[in-house]
Amino acid sequence: MSRTDFTYVESVSPGSGRRDPRAALASDAAALSLDGEWRFNLAAGLHDTTEGFEAPGFDAAAWDTLAVPSMWQMTDLDGAAPYGKPQYTNTYYPFPVDPPRVPDANPTGEYRRTFTLPAEWPATGRTVLRFEGVDSAFAVWVNGTLLGDGKGSRLPTEFDATDHLAAGENTIAVRVHQWSAASYLEDQDMWWLSGIFRPVALVHRPEQGIEDVFAHADYDHATGLGTLRVEVASEIAANARVTVPELGIDIAAGETASVAVEPWTAETPRLYDAVVATDTERVSLRIGFRTVKIEDGLLKVNGKRILLRGVNRHEWDPDTGRTLTVETMRRDLEIMKRHNVNAVRTSHYPPDRRFLDLCDEIGVWVIDECDLETHGFVHHEWRDNPSDVPMWKEAYLDRMARMVERDKNHASVIIWSLGNESHTGANLAAMSQWAKERDPGRPIHYEGDWDSGYTDMYSRMYADHAETDRIGLKSEAPTNDPALDHHRRHEIPFVLCEYAHAMGNGPGGMSEYQRLFEQHERCQGGFIWEWIDHGVRLHTADGREWFAYGGDFDEPIHDGNFVIDGLIFPNREPSPGLVEFKKVVEPVRITVQPGSRAVTVANLRDFADTGDLKYTWAVEDEGVTVAEGELEIRAVAAGESAIVEFPAAVAALGAAGGERWLTVRAVLAKDESWADAGHEIAWGQGQLAAAAPVAAGERTPAVAEDRGYRLGNAAFDALGRLTAIGGLEVEGPRLDLWRAPTDNDLLGWGVPLVNEWRDRNAALYRLEHKVLGIKSTEDGLTVATRVGAGGAAIAMGAVYRWRREGGRLWLTVEVAPEGKWDFPLPRLGVRASVPKGLNEVEWFGGGPGEAYADTRAAARVGRFRSTVAGMQTPYVFPQENGSRIDVRWASLSGEGRTLKVFGAPEFAFTVRPWTSEDLDAARHPHDLVERDRLYVNLDAGLQGVGSAACGPGVLPQHRLLPEAAAFTLGFEVTE
Repeated sequence: MSRTDFTYVESVSPGSGRRDPRAALASDAAALSLDGEWRFNLAAGLHDTTEGFEAPGFDAAAWDTLAVPSMWQMTDLDGAAPYGKPQYTNTYYPFPVDPPRVPDANPTGEYRRTFTLPAEWPATGRTVLRFEGVDSAFAVWVNGTLLGDGKGSRLPTEFDATDHLAAGENTIAVRVHQWSAASYLEDQDMWWLSGIFRPVALVHRPEQGIEDVFAHADYDHATGLGTLRVEVASEIAANARVTVPELGIDIAAGETASVAVEPWTAETPRLYDAVVATDTERVSLRIGFRTVKIEDGLLKVNGKRILLRGVNRHEWDPDTGRTLTVETMRRDLEIMKRHNVNAVRTSHYPPDRRFLDLCDEIGVWVIDECDLETHGFVHHEWRDNPSDVPMWKEAYLDRMARMVERDKNHASVIIWSLGNESHTGANLAAMSQWAKERDPGRPIHYEGDWDSGYTDMYSRMYADHAETDRIGLKSEAPTNDPALDHHRRHEIPFVLCEYAHAMGNGPGGMSEYQRLFEQHERCQGGFIWEWIDHGVRLHTADGREWFAYGGDFDEPIHDGNFVIDGLIFPNREPSPGLVEFKKVVEPVRITVQPGSRAVTVANLRDFADTGDLKYTWAVEDEGVTVAEGELEIRAVAAGESAIVEFPAAVAALGAAGGERWLTVRAVLAKDESWADAGHEIAWGQGQLAAAAPVAAGERTPAVAEDRGYRLGNAAFDALGRLTAIGGLEVEGPRLDLWRAPTDNDLLGWGVPLVNEWRDRNAALYRLEHKVLGIKSTEDGLTVATRVGAGGAAIAMGAVYRWRREGGRLWLTVEVAPEGKWDFPLPRLGVRASVPKGLNEVEWFGGGPGEAYADTRAAARVGRFRSTVAGMQTPYVFPQENGSRIDVRWASLSGEGRTLKVFGAPEFAFTVRPWTSEDLDAARHPHDLVERDRLYVNLDAGLQGVGSAACGPGVLPQHRLLPEAAAFTLGFEVTE
């Protein structure tokens, strides 16, 4: 191939010179890693590439060095960004859609390195050059000889280098193109990044070695027998033996052995070490016995329906892009398991093969998804979409084969997925047919086949709760093809391959989805979109860390922060959404029943009993522990429940010293591979005693003084606004209807809710307050107001009734809408500001984290402490956050003073060093500048958050409707 022979770049062929795909195997054959520093040059396009760079004698000393594996656009982004910058699009291709052609401006990375073939490297057999992942197309030379070219970025490619290697020093050269015909198949809602981003190695293939292995390890739940048969290439089958010492298995390859085994499940990931050996090679396998079937219209593993509590997982690191270490992969899985996630869909490509090794070991159900998405064609009405164009069939089948062959021995992989958002067509059907023939032991998934003619499950994304309910009842709309209607409706299960879009504050409505999954046998769960925010780590000039999203690199076309939609932040800290999900899907449900003085433990697992758990209990009076201990509960079988009486120590307690709650926690009894003993799996609470009612006291009259009013130790200005309590300066509180919009408020498939809030006939973000009258009486101070925006057609009447009673200042706010309000409110409450020194926060109510009307499952009642900084949720895109729900009282302390706020009975509570308007204006956290005041919101209600950024909005029961209402708050200042 000459410098100008780049026909492979725009060819729809998946590659040339490649070896047949095979399993990723742990072998004792020789191997040499080629990871490390390579010489690197970035050409602007094909016209700018370096003539003769592949020749062994080429002098690349002046070139830069670049780590392999890595993605070249992720290099030195805080500095010179020498190799270009990341670009994010969700669906649009960032180049003209003219398949299979790509632009002349095609950044091309030229890689070179030398290596020494070890003296002990075997002289017989073959030597294979293996690339685990290269984005997007590449050609490779060894010692100046072209081995071939490849595409399929997130799939392995192997070349036979045997005849071109020499003893001693050798040269490898690789040319990688950012854009190629393959780019049309890789439009996967992610940063467009390039390079040799997964490991590279030379691997020896011995003569009479084990080229490939397909281990069939089935489990019969009726007999408890596991059946093992291991396929190897026919030419070595007679000499290959399979041994599983723990099971006493010693058979020839191709033979079958049946023995009693412990089955593999995501809850009990039992693996057996096996060896497949010939005279020249030993391959180690970790065998998990399990059987996957679609039976009785259900997805079953080992004879049982399973419920998927899943997440979609892109590979992402904020510093290295899609190049991940094993430690990062393990950390992902540990965080998942600690938050009760039991399934992963590998969106939208096969992951690094080592991730699947960890899934086998730690225990996670996996939908392994092919490296395929053509979503950008939707903007062209799917015209020329490769899924139904014959010339692309080879590429489609090649991608499916490389995934299935690589990953076929993983117990964790229970479903093959054809890809994502590629519409439908004959090439997808062909992929399905090939996979079914090659591996009948796993069902096929693909969301785009709504009629489910070539898939084994009905899959949807973002179906709302009502439609999910109809599907569960088998009363959904019929298929387009009537012949397939019975099949889809009665013979296959339903999964939501994407739901509850986790963008920013949210997602809301997960509890209601989970109830549907548990109510309808057909609905077998789903996968939250998605696992991680794809933020790119950067730093301000003064060293502050922040995370970039689409548009932050001046991309000409981008989709903004739509790539920031994960359950964990880019630094892998759990978001409130993940904490909520953990509670919603907890596999053990604890119900505390004060009336019957009993605790019910329901085991919602599919297989495992609760013998791995122990239970702790604590009784708290107004958040202060008054008794605690362990609760003895027998091991509860999967699907069963146990009821135990309250501990005797609870009955022996005296009168409650405030609102009393009993909390029971299920925690790990011993260390697991993913968490230490004591890690909390589930919890439940019950209220044992209500708070004593507040005694009424004499009221203090309001008096006019100094161009204002005084009510006990509270001072008001001439407009009836509170200015101080007990000498503490206060501004407000005044009616507040605005919140900084969340991603789910800003986006949506219909009209985004924020458009109604900002409409000039409402303009809730710029309300003005008009005092209509002030009345000072023996009972207190009454201030009547009207709140509305300039030019708006609607307003809100608000009456503030202040009274001094029982040593506290009390405020009752009465609101009444004026005009036609045909949309929900963002919030209904009051806002005040206080001195910044009141930085220490304590509250009794819901916590410890933020919660909203439809994200409140994880909020337990207790007493919590924080700083004002700790009350903020660091969303990558600033938005409404940090509200604590069901607060009975909250205090702000500092500089020797405490302001305490009381609910009558409860309120939602937020405190910030900036205003809602500041949050609204910011695009990144470093845009927020702390003011010299703290801003406190005390809310009677907040609109739920939903997941309208990509999915359903807020359910009716969680909407904050504009209607006449009243709420009461109490205030007290102490020193």
